[in-house]
Amino acid sequence: MRILVLGSGAREHAIITSLRGETPAHEIFAAPGNAGIAADVPIVVLDPNDPEAVTNHAIENDIELVVIGPEAPLVAGVADALRTRGIAVFGPGKAAAQLEGSKTFAKRIMDLAGVPTGRAARSGTLHEAESALDEFGAPYVVKADGLAAGKGVLVTSDREAAVEHARYWLQHGAVLVEEFLDGHEVSLFLLSDGHTVLPLSPAQDYKRLGDADAGPNTGGMGAYSPLPWLGEQFGSEEAFVDEVIDTIALPTIRQLAEEDTPFIGLLYCGLILTRVGIRVIEFNARFGDPETQVVLPRLVTPLSGLLMAASTGSLSTLARPEFSDAAAVTVVLASENYPDAPIIGREIAGLDGASAVPGVTIAHAATTSHDGSLVAAGGRVLNVVAVGADFAEARSRAYESLGHIRLEGGQFRTDIAARVAAS
Repeated sequence: MRILVLGSGAREHAIITSLRGETPAHEIFAAPGNAGIAADVPIVVLDPNDPEAVTNHAIENDIELVVIGPEAPLVAGVADALRTRGIAVFGPGKAAAQLEGSKTFAKRIMDLAGVPTGRAARSGTLHEAESALDEFGAPYVVKADGLAAGKGVLVTSDREAAVEHARYWLQHGAVLVEEFLDGHEVSLFLLSDGHTVLPLSPAQDYKRLGDADAGPNTGGMGAYSPLPWLGEQFGSEEAFVDEVIDTIALPTIRQLAEEDTPFIGLLYCGLILTRVGIRVIEFNARFGDPETQVVLPRLVTPLSGLLMAASTGSLSTLARPEFSDAAAVTVVLASENYPDAPIIGREIAGLDGASAVPGVTIAHAATTSHDGSLVAAGGRVLNVVAVGADFAEARSRAYESLGHIRLEGGQFRTDIAARVAAS
């Protein structure tokens, strides 16, 4: 199969790595990619957010499946343009992608579908935001209504900080003030063809910059999968997944179908396990990052068949995807001063030694080549992904690998999967 993957991060590198591991081999291309992706597959020079450019390239080069990684091309309508020309594409159209692109849209869909979530108030002015903050009380939760690259959410007990966060994002649109929900967070990916959903394995990510969840929110500093502790509350991981499908995923997909905005692609459910049950924190309309990096290495079922079935409306013909019993851990290496003002352009060294650690692969997030050297090109630079027989082994391998990598000012959390490894 000739497959074009749109995106330039570690998520896309993980997708490509999974596809490259299949037999028979596929012809895989990426746009715009990064230095690590370019070492694995050919890079296509085109703007992934330009519907016409992507569609023309797909037609002219006999692309059979387009996989959209990040949210920006979805919100730009790239999937719509491809479907109009009869090209299979994994990713929702512009209207359905509002599930991620607009927090207000997502809350409306959840309300109509009866999906359990927290209370929220949309605020278009600072006065409205302050009133909502006072109504819901501390801890305060303020979210940018639109896309914010994982940096639009603030959870704080400091009312002044909450007001300042609202003030900043109101320059770019509305904000949502939400009630605080307390409990374990879980990320669950579900493939959808607009009618049927098939689940992948749950994961947990770490959004705060520093150990023990200190510091600001980021796009994600690490993750692990599976979640053995789900059995304590639900009896088994499968029982948890079934409840999410029945009470959250299918009602959401059906509501979107009723509104003539079918959701075709990956429904990312950001969930929290509260004392009164599962609640939705947020939806995303694509694979999550960094959770993809720990879910796909455990996937036994060929990824390409799942993506094509979702893209062509035939998920109902497939069994649930199978996963290995292995434990997977990923740790993100970020640039100095991430997430506020990351310092880029610094050389990265030691990847040969890092990749030689058993069970480890390196997913490039923001890298480029400069004068023959590999350099950091963004905030989150690399993902060290390790698989092991258990979490202790996977975690040990990840941090051993990180010990080989040299990036001036580089930072990473030292506690990814520590608790689950010790249990």
